[in-house]
Amino acid sequence: MKALVVGGGFGGMAAALRMRAKGYDVLIIDRCAALGGRAQVFERDGFRHDAGPTVITAPFLFEELFALFGEKMTDHIRLVPLKPWYRFQFSDNTSFDYGGTLDETLAEIARIEPRDCDGYRELLAESKRIFDVGFTELSAMPFHRFMTMVRQIPRLVGLRSYATVWQLVSRHLYSPKLRQAFSIQPLLVGGNPFDTTSIYGLIHYLERAYGVHFAMGGTGAITAALTSLMVRHGIDIKLNTTVSQIDIEQGVARGVVLADGATLSADVVVSNVDPAHLYSAMIRPTEQAVSSRLKLKAAEFSMGLFVLYFGTTRVYPGVAHHTIWMGDRYRELLDDIFHGKTLSEDFSLYLHRPTATDPSFAPAGCDSFYVLCPVPNLAGAVDWKKEAPRLQSRIVAALDKTILPGLAQCITSDFFMTPEDFQTDYLSAYGAGFSVAPLFRQSAWFRFHNQAEGIKNLYLVGAGTHPGAGVPGVLCSAKVLDALIPMVHSNAGVTVRGAP
Repeated sequence: MKALVVGGGFGGMAAALRMRAKGYDVLIIDRCAALGGRAQVFERDGFRHDAGPTVITAPFLFEELFALFGEKMTDHIRLVPLKPWYRFQFSDNTSFDYGGTLDETLAEIARIEPRDCDGYRELLAESKRIFDVGFTELSAMPFHRFMTMVRQIPRLVGLRSYATVWQLVSRHLYSPKLRQAFSIQPLLVGGNPFDTTSIYGLIHYLERAYGVHFAMGGTGAITAALTSLMVRHGIDIKLNTTVSQIDIEQGVARGVVLADGATLSADVVVSNVDPAHLYSAMIRPTEQAVSSRLKLKAAEFSMGLFVLYFGTTRVYPGVAHHTIWMGDRYRELLDDIFHGKTLSEDFSLYLHRPTATDPSFAPAGCDSFYVLCPVPNLAGAVDWKKEAPRLQSRIVAALDKTILPGLAQCITSDFFMTPEDFQTDYLSAYGAGFSVAPLFRQSAWFRFHNQAEGIKNLYLVGAGTHPGAGVPGVLCSAKVLDALIPMVHSNAGVTVRGAP
């Protein structure tokens, strides 16, 4: 039996490995030069940058993939715990270190607002209740049947999933600064804390239970290890190749059509493509179910990302591995980004300094950085050719005045990506950084299904499918396939029809 996986992000790689463990002969195709999807690696003048995710919060999901083949992840990937997990730098030049032991976190909270120590304990307890249901029970459960959703509604209502993450946090904490710090997690999966369902409040317990880790060598070391795992166990890999269409005959996926016109056939097709691109550009509307067309028409997408990569010709030893640099405005800025779709003069930033943990990311005496700035997706009328250089200058000036003094004089080897690059490089609808937004009305059954709607033998994994974006989410989307696709016991090669 032949399985073809389209797209080599973490969801696609995990799906390929799970399909291989089920006995399928697997081919994975990606349009990039290496597997990883958004987790590419950029090298410039001796500086290395992870292009995509940098935070590992559920290492057991990677361990599972190696265990499928009787191997140990620790023989191939070295994860190190970070401390702090994140440093929050506020606009008044105060900071808050989040992470470490519970007592260390409570001591940091007490320094800002003593009343919030009890509130944090309550928040953590509520986060665990959400985690026990939303992650442990439901993250790998298929939601393609409406009655599955109906049966879960009482539990979701009991967990107040109709509330937002901001409302969840505000019920427990008084300090405006701590409310900001403990509500930013939805931004890590593309959501506005003031709109995102409080189900994503489970991230607090996930971090506390498993910690926040970094892979030595970067996220690229993880993608390289997974690629090697696939090669060792007979998965074929085809890179620099774009799939233009899903080959469907009488409602059944039979394979794919490549951009050069060649057709690859398979018994099962797994798509790790952004579902909005899949349904709008790779499958004819007449071959889709009404439900998928309606979801596509009504979809709201995550924000866009402006990502600035650079090196420095000096070291900043006082800067943490992960820094959340908060601007003066919070709710108003997010409203501009998500609702107004306008690019503001101000911003908040995520600053990644991998050289704080792994000096190999930069030449000796230097540091490697990337800055991620949430911006409107391409539904907004932003002229990125004009605005990107201006935004870069504003970001460098702001960091120069605060946590990276002298940056303007020592920055080197800098380049950036805009939402237009996300659209071009990753076929991301509207250049969104995380596919469809994590709203309640776009969760579980209401999200794009892992089993394609109206098409047999086509399955979906990745950020736009259940359970959602983020590394744990996309890895769990591949776990859903275990409940949907049967084991096989014989293999055959993937065939090529019409290749020149």
